[in-house]
Amino acid sequence: MELLTSFIDIVLHLDVHLAALTNQYGPWIYGILFLIIYCETGLVIFPFLPGDSLLFVAGALAATGGMDIWMLCGVLLSAAVLGDNTNYWIGHTIGPKVFAWENSRIFNRAAFNKTHSYFEEHGGKTIIIARFLPLLRTFAPFVAGVARMTYSRFVALDFLGGCVWIFSLTWLGYGFGNLPEVKKNLSLVILGIIAISLLPVLIGWLKGRSARAAA
Repeated sequence: MELLTSFIDIVLHLDVHLAALTNQYGPWIYGILFLIIYCETGLVIFPFLPGDSLLFVAGALAATGGMDIWMLCGVLLSAAVLGDNTNYWIGHTIGPKVFAWENSRIFNRAAFNKTHSYFEEHGGKTIIIARFLPLLRTFAPFVAGVARMTYSRFVALDFLGGCVWIFSLTWLGYGFGNLPEVKKNLSLVILGIIAISLLPVLIGWLKGRSARAAA
């Protein structure tokens, strides 16, 4: 319970914690931010790390001179792209081991074929949109790897999605994060960013539930 309380405090007061880390570690803050974004996008066991709100707050901090905005964007983009590629290849590597279960109850070849077809046909928009969705941001590249989405296509679309995600939220923070009203209500702004990020997931779940109820 105490751990959960500490995590919530860090998420809701990212501005305070990030400013303290910047003052304490100086230029090493870029490495810390790289590690956070890399772990969130690259390792399926870290989907709970703050992503969207972290980008916004980091951009706001850069506007005060705490970091260089272009260096920040470059570091964060590198972490996001390398993280997704790591996740893709983890899924890609696990795939052949799953194939050994061809005749077992665990592996469903038909389901795999459908997943592969889905990522070949619709994987592009999934990879891009998932950048803005907590949880899906972590799992989408992993599933793309398991489904053997064409790698060259994955890399191009992943880089595009990473650019849109990193630059949009970081520059929003840079431009608006230090406005008096925003700074005064930053916890509410962070909660709003999280809520907006989760909204498509909630809508999809409600639609799926309605479809199942109708069936």
